[in-house]
Amino acid sequence: MASNNPMEQFTIVTLHPLSAAGYNISFTNSALWMVVALVIVAAFLFAGTFRPKLIPGRMQAAVEACYDFSRAIVEENIGPNGRRFTPLIFTIFIFVLALNLLGLIPWVGSFVPTSHVAVTFALAIIVFGTVLLVGFIKHGLHFLTFFWPKGMNIGLALFIMPIEVISFFVRPFTLAIRLFANMTAGHVLLKVFGTFVVALGSFTAVPYVFGLAPLAVNIALAALELLIALIQAYVFALLSAIYLNDAINLH
Repeated sequence: MASNNPMEQFTIVTLHPLSAAGYNISFTNSALWMVVALVIVAAFLFAGTFRPKLIPGRMQAAVEACYDFSRAIVEENIGPNGRRFTPLIFTIFIFVLALNLLGLIPWVGSFVPTSHVAVTFALAIIVFGTVLLVGFIKHGLHFLTFFWPKGMNIGLALFIMPIEVISFFVRPFTLAIRLFANMTAGHVLLKVFGTFVVALGSFTAVPYVFGLAPLAVNIALAALELLIALIQAYVFALLSAIYLNDAINLH
């Protein structure tokens, strides 16, 4: 019998125990669904680019639309100097989108890796590490002037600089928590109202009357969760591009 606990869907289950140098690196359901997302994305890209045509078919057009969308994010937020990072932003966008969408597939026991802060924080650290690497490679120690706004006097800088430093180093945490919190909250609501549908619709006297309202809400929530999955993938890619802009253009 399925549990009514809405938090049980986020449980990490070990599928194959592994360890290395005393560390637990077991293959879990979270890792499995990330692999599934990776395979789906790879198949999607391969199908759309295997035999490219001047007049694209549906699959090629879908791949090109996703890439053009990512390229637009880069050009609008970084500019011409950031074009080389379009593949990175595209990879982040399509991988996060695949993870989010897989969690909405019913009846297959799908798991949402982005509902765990460890996964979203790992993605955020990749972005933050890239920002630091690009910033110091491109500007050297001059990159540290990012924390000293142009034209600021020394007295005001003593107050502003600590705020700038703190706000810069909390970026990976806010980036990770935003995605994690939105995906977790949405799936909890779906589970709760799904339980209401079963519980209220099981009354023998009026079997459907009480279940119709939560069913309607659940359908609306499923549509909303689909929208959130798309928006959160976009927001994650957008903020990644904005952070890269600070490292490239030193704004």
